[in-house]
Amino acid sequence: MTRVMASGVFDIIHTGHISYLEQARSMGDELVVVVACDNTVRRRKHEPVTPEGMRVRIVGSLKPVDRAVVGKDGDIFETVREIDPDVIVLGFDQHFKEEDLSKSLEAHGLRGIRVCRATECAEDLAATRRIISKINSMEDKV
Repeated sequence: MTRVMASGVFDIIHTGHISYLEQARSMGDELVVVVACDNTVRRRKHEPVTPEGMRVRIVGSLKPVDRAVVGKDGDIFETVREIDPDVIVLGFDQHFKEEDLSKSLEAHGLRGIRVCRATECAEDLAATRRIISKINSMEDKV
């Protein structure tokens, strides 16, 4: 059995997320999704629109997902150890470089994990930032 791990914020679910999760699911028999905890989202991106408990529940209910968990605040390698994936699929816009992540995994004793990247979804509003920007521009017109 091949276990695949995907991760992200998943603040406002959109077609880019669905494409990413479908691609990740196609790479194995089981898909475990790590939803970033609120503290991580605040530190790396923005104030979460929806709390981590709600985000993990929504992601866990999506068809491609077998299990969703909230990520740990801090050491990502602890979460990887707990999930024990065979494959890690990065979103097309995630800041990790595949080769750098592979080297870091090995340096932390996590060997034999294949790292690959999903392709971008071509739809216009396939990113949370684009959706928020459109909502803001609509509010400006009111």
